[in-house]
Amino acid sequence: MPFATAAGRSVAYEWIGGLASGKPTLVFLHEGLGSIGQWRDFPAKVAAATGCRALVYDRYGYGQSDVLQEKKRDISFMHEEGLVSLPVLLTTLKVENPLLIGHSDGASIALIHAGANNPVRGVVAMAPHVFIEPLCLSSIVTAAQQFETTDFAEKLGRYHRDARKTFYGWADVWLDKDFKSWDIRDDYLPNVKCPVLAIQGHDDVYGTMAQLDELARRVKGPCELIKLKNCGHAPFREQPEKTMAAVTAFVAGV
Repeated sequence: MPFATAAGRSVAYEWIGGLASGKPTLVFLHEGLGSIGQWRDFPAKVAAATGCRALVYDRYGYGQSDVLQEKKRDISFMHEEGLVSLPVLLTTLKVENPLLIGHSDGASIALIHAGANNPVRGVVAMAPHVFIEPLCLSSIVTAAQQFETTDFAEKLGRYHRDARKTFYGWADVWLDKDFKSWDIRDDYLPNVKCPVLAIQGHDDVYGTMAQLDELARRVKGPCELIKLKNCGHAPFREQPEKTMAAVTAFVAGV
């Protein structure tokens, strides 16, 4: 697996498909405990269905990228990813025409990046966070209990170089008392002028449909909402056919 340097960190990445003239490069941004491997075959299927090249990468602290060095990340870590790390990575890998496909934290990072007036063809935001809800925080408390009492840590270890640092690098920030005020609705969403597709499951334990409704209300570009029944936090795994159909149609339209 190749590595690139972004914001001083070694980042693992993978290309899927070849260059396609006139088409955007699909850039996949994983969730808070995700990685290249945890996307499974979703990026490859989207790339094949759209004829676009795809870039998948492990953010700093995840997968095979550099292990988290800080004892605790700052509550602005998603802003740092969207405003510093992602632009450097795209420049390094010569991606000039990105269409961002993000899940959970990755969706928030994509929206921050687009809302900072970076050149973006479109954003697919699956289960995005645009403000903090009590439901999300209580679910992270439950996840921390499961990490210590079940095989959750072992499962994460299949994908991440240091599962414990990866988990608590995520959970400790979200459970920080100052993180309750984290909010991108006013500072970033009004500057998102590219087309947006937002997808969320009705059974998502990390956010309610208020996330999608707030997103649609505030972005300036065209915004399509897909609200899936019998679906939790990961639409691309739990409702793959409906998610694939929506994403491929969106990419074709863009």
